[in-house]
Amino acid sequence: MFKQLTFLQNWLQENDVDAVFINDPNHVAYFSGYHSEPHERILALLVFKHAAPFLFVPALEKEDALSSPWTFDVASYLDHENPWNIIQQTILQRADHLATIAVEKDFLTVSKFEQLNLALSPSSIKDISPIIQQMKVIKTPDEIQKMIEAGKWADKALEIGFNAIGEGVEEQEIVAVIEYELKKMGIKNMSFETMVLTGDNAASPHGTPGDRKIEKNDLILFDLGVVYEGYTSDVTRTVAFGEPSQQAKDIYNLVLEANEAAIAAVKPGITAGELDRIARDVISEAGYGKYFNHRLGHGLGSNVHEFPSIMGGNDLVIEEGMCFSIEPGIYVPGVAGVRIEDCVYVTADGCEVLTHTPKSLTVVS
Repeated sequence: MFKQLTFLQNWLQENDVDAVFINDPNHVAYFSGYHSEPHERILALLVFKHAAPFLFVPALEKEDALSSPWTFDVASYLDHENPWNIIQQTILQRADHLATIAVEKDFLTVSKFEQLNLALSPSSIKDISPIIQQMKVIKTPDEIQKMIEAGKWADKALEIGFNAIGEGVEEQEIVAVIEYELKKMGIKNMSFETMVLTGDNAASPHGTPGDRKIEKNDLILFDLGVVYEGYTSDVTRTVAFGEPSQQAKDIYNLVLEANEAAIAAVKPGITAGELDRIARDVISEAGYGKYFNHRLGHGLGSNVHEFPSIMGGNDLVIEEGMCFSIEPGIYVPGVAGVRIEDCVYVTADGCEVLTHTPKSLTVVS
């Protein structure tokens, strides 16, 4: 953790940037070890070129921050106070003026940017987002181990979900069962809103679980993940309740072939675009190319969607230590929606998969 902080401080010195303002909660946690979801309140980490950093939190979180792994100063504010004034005063204890600052342009809202600019009046502002992306793209052994554990819990979530399938059961009921049972086991947060989609709903890649009831011969798509010690998992499986149509089976087998072909091709030196093409060619050559309407995958780590995108046209070279998803899908309205997703981490000569729920078509009776 503090190695990442040192890297960031070195970047500030090498690029003659006085300070960086980080307020994405996941990135605050990445650099400080303090995990929080501040909602509308201000949470930030300020790191300086030639001064000690400080963590800025709402007053109601200060004791938690002080008992976290963070060992530097913690500043805070009460709800009736102006947080930007306190940030400004705390900065002035470290530096007379910040001529150049860096911010996360991918995350900082216009409103917060304007207030930060008013408080600090820097001469120039740089974007730290690409630097953080590059820092996070190669995972440490400790990060990978946490993601392996998160993957095990995702497999457990699928097991719970499969056992909850039954005729007449609503999609949202299965979601509730999964999340309730995981909470009883100590899992506090999912990586994202759990998706359970059945029948025609599964033909929407990012559908919303609702009151659609499971019927005989439906395909049921599960897309879910958990957070384990600040790191995420992400997995998708599609199972059958009863006997699906032959076309649905054919679609399933194509998606499985695409998933396995791409995973087998992962190794250092291949590009993100090449991986996408390998999976997409399997589906396109069978005539379903237009129904695979999203990228093959995305990076994974402390955020469930990180750099890089595994997609056509991306010439990024895959390196050892990267983690990302492989998730081809075919979505034919009125017929079937199938996606099979695993996340992998890249090894010296291939990759290891983080989730191990079987991928051959599971039929739930």
